[in-house]
Amino acid sequence: MKNTFRLTQIAVLILLVTFLASCKVSKDYQRPELALPTEYRNVPYGDTATIADMGWKEFFPDTTLQRLIDRGIAYNYDLQIALKRIDIAQQQVKQAKLLQLPRLDLRVAGTYNRPSNNSLNGLSASNFLKSSHIENYIASVDLSWEADIWGKIRRQQQATMGQYLQTYEATKAVQTRLVADIAKGFFNLLMLDKQLEVAKHNLELSNNTLKLTNLLKDAGEATSLSVQQSEAQREAIALLIPQLEQDITIQENALQILTGQMPNAIDRKVKLSDFKANDSLATGIPAALVSRRPDVRAAEMSVLVANAQLGVAQASMYPSLIISASGGIESFKSSNWFNIPGSLFGIAAGTIARPIFARRQLKTNLEVAKIEREQSVLEFRQSVLNAVGEVSNSLVQTQKLKEQEAIASNQVNILTQAISNAQLLYQSDMANYLEVITAQGNALQAELNLAFIRSQSLVARVDLYRSLGGGWK
Repeated sequence: MKNTFRLTQIAVLILLVTFLASCKVSKDYQRPELALPTEYRNVPYGDTATIADMGWKEFFPDTTLQRLIDRGIAYNYDLQIALKRIDIAQQQVKQAKLLQLPRLDLRVAGTYNRPSNNSLNGLSASNFLKSSHIENYIASVDLSWEADIWGKIRRQQQATMGQYLQTYEATKAVQTRLVADIAKGFFNLLMLDKQLEVAKHNLELSNNTLKLTNLLKDAGEATSLSVQQSEAQREAIALLIPQLEQDITIQENALQILTGQMPNAIDRKVKLSDFKANDSLATGIPAALVSRRPDVRAAEMSVLVANAQLGVAQASMYPSLIISASGGIESFKSSNWFNIPGSLFGIAAGTIARPIFARRQLKTNLEVAKIEREQSVLEFRQSVLNAVGEVSNSLVQTQKLKEQEAIASNQVNILTQAISNAQLLYQSDMANYLEVITAQGNALQAELNLAFIRSQSLVARVDLYRSLGGGWK
């Protein structure tokens, strides 16, 4: 009869714990409301297709650039550090999955106590044990389990999983940034190559002009001033060459460091003119940024983590039920320590505890958790706002740089023709040396500017690709 009553008590306790474990004191995560536009600025319509869905090898078909990006993904230290953070987060997730299981500890201990002869323990040992000291030997398995009544442990698991996802998305964001930085550095390098080529070509033109001026001076048709002006023009162009060679070396070193290599030259045969700006740049709709862009996803995971930690703080305000048990062998003599069943013991206990006065620690934790969740929501919304702004900026850059490139190309054609005309007129004594020098200087600046605009046009497309969330596939 007693056994039946005890079994009934245990069954009622299990049902009560199960019921209480289903209780929730906090709300499940819901994505914060976002006031997103239906389309990007200056884009007449929005389509779900986007260049962000393209893998980076598809978006960057040049094999030289692909090799650099491949090497960067494999050896870049920032990306490797980010991957290590994922490994750490994975270990934390594995541990979090076991939070609802009981904790087991194996304990083996031996104690020796020599109480005072005049103490109660000393007198008891002398009278009952006929000894001046007390020994105790114990070997036990201790169990402790906290019932997840208010969902505190589940929220801890959600927070850990959210931190893992946040780390994973942050790592993808590092890769998208790395891919974009390598591509932009490569295009900048090709721009410097082109500018160096332009400078060397103009140096040859300047040399020819200087030779012609010297011949005209020898013939009495030009002055020493015209020769000096031609020499000064030549030196100004020659000065560009070591400056550009310096910039090329620095850019090569920067790219090598990005790819995890020691500074060195970069073997390349491709030229800036080999890259054609693609007009087909599908952007999709702004709402897609929330799911496609890794840094925005990481910001959203931060909200999920803060929501889960708020749930932990709320559940900590309620009583906790802890069930503990211990069993093993114990003896005050080492000689009969393993005397079974005489040395066997067992303890079981259930504790319901709720802090009454904890110096406002729990209340503070709860209020801080609420504020941190509100803060994470603001940061998430800010990340979305920044993402939409970056896409809009990249779009206007690609559009306006295309227009600038057309104008700059036409300007180069005009000034190139002007150089030929000025040289012919100069030889025929129908133009002075200043007109020739001016035409050459203008053409040089126009060609350098055209190379810069072409590289910036390619860079703008890279920025658009990254801002839409491309580069991690």
